[in-house]
Amino acid sequence: MIITSSYEELLDAKRAIASFRATKPEEYKQFKRIIQFTRQLQFNFQYMGCLIMDEDPSKYRPQVNDDYILNVYKREINKLKEDPKSQDIKALLGAYKQIGYGKICELILGKQPISLVGPAVV
Repeated sequence: MIITSSYEELLDAKRAIASFRATKPEEYKQFKRIIQFTRQLQFNFQYMGCLIMDEDPSKYRPQVNDDYILNVYKREINKLKEDPKSQDIKALLGAYKQIGYGKICELILGKQPISLVGPAVV
């Protein structure tokens, strides 16, 4: 699937992320840790977003030789989801779903919106 995001959409998302970081610092840190863990495992951010948002992640499931790694990852995602404060993370992801979970994560990791403008395959 191809999604396209404009500079304005990305800038709006960046502002929302900055606000989230300022008003909910613990939730922001928790979410950023999951994003970094996803990146370390070289899993797709879209897969992570689908798991958090209770969507079907099967299209984005990583190819891993050892299911143990996938089980550990899912356990960490479930810990995040079980936290009552995770509703704020879900709200952020839901509000900007149209730009893609990957671009939201890239913004959280510090990428500039201008570098993310345009189509992306998810």
